[in-house]
Amino acid sequence: MIIPKLHYISQGNSTQEHLENIQMACSSGAELVQLRLKNVPEKEWLELAVAVREITSHFQTRLIINDNYKLAKEIKADGVHLGKTDVCPTIARMHIYTWQMIGGTANTLEDCETLISKDVDYISLGPFRFTTTKDNLAPVLGLDGYKTIMKALKTETPIIGVGGIKTDDVKAILETGISGIAVSGEITRDFNSIKVFHELLNASSVAEQRHKFE
Repeated sequence: MIIPKLHYISQGNSTQEHLENIQMACSSGAELVQLRLKNVPEKEWLELAVAVREITSHFQTRLIINDNYKLAKEIKADGVHLGKTDVCPTIARMHIYTWQMIGGTANTLEDCETLISKDVDYISLGPFRFTTTKDNLAPVLGLDGYKTIMKALKTETPIIGVGGIKTDDVKAILETGISGIAVSGEITRDFNSIKVFHELLNASSVAEQRHKFE
């Protein structure tokens, strides 16, 4: 399973804003969108998820649902992203379609090792820096944290950096061994940044391929 290098995590003060921002992200070239909603009634969440699934299908963008694996299965999203207090990935795996992917959140080396043992398809590791998009933020990892964890992990599982990441950070983050990034605020502020993020991420993969053939 190939995991896109850039994940857009939806933002908005209402379900309508989430929908509009996801529409903008998809039309700006996003390859993967994570629908991340908190404290919304189930009916409203389902209605939004169905509308978002239509948009992402139209643009052939992958859709990940945050937390709710039952909803991910119901609307046939491409997968589910599970936070540290959500259901265990092994249990979620038993309930979703075999083709759906599971991502997990990690803040430490131990978190990563636990998720790898549970066969997640990718891991979001963060926070890279302080961010206001998440309550109860774990200690900031920064480049040094990423380097230390990636050196110890030596895993084939894609590790996605997350937490206040800007375009200027991409090159240095990728040099730590992280394979992609998840972005919320920077993209919501300027959807044109998706193109810039893609160029920076693709430049690194071209360099990797060149290095392999030399």
